[in-house]
Amino acid sequence: MASPATAIGDPLAVLEAVFGFKGFRPGQNEVITAVLAGEDVLAVMPTGSGKSLCYQLPALMRSGLTVVVSPLIALMQDQVGQLVGCGVAAASLNSAADPAENRRIVQAIRSGELRLLYVAPERLTRPDTLDDLCRARIDLLAIDEAHCVSQWGHDFRPEYLALGQVRERLGGVQTIALTATADAPTRDDIAGKLFSRPPRTFVRSFDRPNLYLSMLPKANARRQLLGFLAARREQSGIVYCASRKRTETLAALFNAEGFRALPYHAGLEPATRSANQSTFLRQDGVVMVATVAFGMGIDKPDVRFVCHAEMPKTIESYYQEIGRAGRDGLAADTLTLYGLDDLQFRRRQIEDSELPEERKRIEQHRLNALLALCEAPRCRRQTLLAYFGESSGPCDNCDLCLERPQIFEATIEAQKAMSAILRTGERFATEHLIALLTGEATEAIERYGHNTLKTFGVGKERSAGEWRSIFRQLYAAGVIHLDIVRHGRWSVTEYGRRILRGEAAIQLRQDVLSGARPGRERGKAAKSPDLEAADPQLLAALKALRTELAGAQQLPAYVVFADRTLIEMAVLRPTSLTALRGVHGVGEEKLRRYGAAFLAVLAAQPGAVVGRGRPAGD
Repeated sequence: MASPATAIGDPLAVLEAVFGFKGFRPGQNEVITAVLAGEDVLAVMPTGSGKSLCYQLPALMRSGLTVVVSPLIALMQDQVGQLVGCGVAAASLNSAADPAENRRIVQAIRSGELRLLYVAPERLTRPDTLDDLCRARIDLLAIDEAHCVSQWGHDFRPEYLALGQVRERLGGVQTIALTATADAPTRDDIAGKLFSRPPRTFVRSFDRPNLYLSMLPKANARRQLLGFLAARREQSGIVYCASRKRTETLAALFNAEGFRALPYHAGLEPATRSANQSTFLRQDGVVMVATVAFGMGIDKPDVRFVCHAEMPKTIESYYQEIGRAGRDGLAADTLTLYGLDDLQFRRRQIEDSELPEERKRIEQHRLNALLALCEAPRCRRQTLLAYFGESSGPCDNCDLCLERPQIFEATIEAQKAMSAILRTGERFATEHLIALLTGEATEAIERYGHNTLKTFGVGKERSAGEWRSIFRQLYAAGVIHLDIVRHGRWSVTEYGRRILRGEAAIQLRQDVLSGARPGRERGKAAKSPDLEAADPQLLAALKALRTELAGAQQLPAYVVFADRTLIEMAVLRPTSLTALRGVHGVGEEKLRRYGAAFLAVLAAQPGAVVGRGRPAGD
């Protein structure tokens, strides 16, 4: 591997001067320190935790070039726009740019003017691009959305498979791979495909405590969605749909009800799709109604809600998609609607796909895990984090914590299910165990002699459908464990063994077992204390100025300043450039460009006071 470049300067000083941040977010400092020490790194950090800074800051502390691999042109353009706005020499090579602009960028690579170059994997593997980069001085290769390299990941992209060879072609350059979602098998796959030796691995907590989590079985989906949006007028948000037709139908419905909604799916004309995305990124209060074609890498920090009109594909997909809300750290809401039709649709998608049978089986197990989250008997955040191997207490920020569902004493059912698992050697999947419990003498039951076990028929008082829900809920409660990769085998956890020995009890949800409806989704949108402290008229005036400045430069509004920065301005009311420098997100270049204009708006509003600013932290 090439020798690591020497870092120049103090990371905290660079962080404040360039980005206007007073301190690192949790996990950033450790990763940045490892990168500056020359180590190869695999970083798994939740959306909104500031992954990009983990390669952007080291790039500014070295004299060579950092090459950033990103799968989406829109993401590259957004990040380059933000970096240029902070005074950083950054550019992106992509097919959407004017040929003359791409030639200028290639010349900048050759002359050593750039600090960061964003490039799609398809472009990076072109011989001419590689030739130019091999002649440049590259300090770091950063691979964003690294889960795309793994077939175990939720968004596998074949073009990522060549990146390991690209790394070697560039002389074994130091590499950092980053992703928001990767379980243990996916992490192992990423490390094996991108690195020649094991990288230093960092796995941050998957928790996004600012997100309110809620899930509802469908009653009247249109009415439920409109009720959700009604409490969030003038907010930016995303409504995910399972089909292209559904996005256009719902977008039309929302517009008819007075919302500003735009459809987004792969079947739209490229110009329309691009224009709709641009409107969403650059303007406030737009609802994007989209398929999953929209979203990966979308860097808009002030998305206040994400709603799923239908059940997502997997827990990984769900986590990634809700992670597009609240990236600024302020409160944001999520709602997922699910129903039997969604489950059937997703199962049919898997069965009709061209995936190998083993992969189909894994995807079915992942779908079951998502359904377990929908039917969870306890805090949703506990269940979600447990899926990623992380434990936590009740969050008090989900529907199940705030409105307890109807429950029943289920210790006997749990003991029966675990007995079936243990008596069959922890080697069998759900349907076989349910046949055993209900006393169904299937061919497999008789072949293994399981019809002679004491557990055969011990649960026949319940239907197969009820037992499926019980298994999902026991899984969600951490009583039993599902091995997704190894044929969906069930095993019993230590907590489950305590229940089996009579040392603990378990309660499960009756509503999802019987088909009853749980409580309604809360109508009122969440607000953060800072937002409530800000004067609405002043905040509106600051946003109007931001919109004007962004429009003049053809930039998304948040590239000028994020909502969090404007909220702090409205709360602190700085009256000088020195005081404005203390506001989160105001670096030296943005202070020079925009400081006077925003101070003028602050001075024009009644009630202005002298403000000194405060540490912005994370």
